[in-house]
Amino acid sequence: MASIRNLKKDINFVIGEIIEAVYVWELTHPKKDTKESEKIIDDALSLYDRLIAKIHQKDIQDAKPHFNGIKDELEAEGRALIDRINKLS
Repeated sequence: MASIRNLKKDINFVIGEIIEAVYVWELTHPKKDTKESEKIIDDALSLYDRLIAKIHQKDIQDAKPHFNGIKDELEAEGRALIDRINKLS
């Protein structure tokens, strides 16, 4: 069960860092429109909810591929959100 705990910590860390990066961008660009940055935060929170829901699924046949898939999804979706932050300027 330690790996599930670490996966939850990774999800919290990645989503927290993405949200923090958006807030830093908003503070450093006070005159820019924040509609897109707010959308990124909403998408990050939605990703968090989806991944946590997948971790808590009870009807898993094979756990290892399931949790590896969650980790891969976190990485792919996290990179996509970071790319969107980088394109804000």
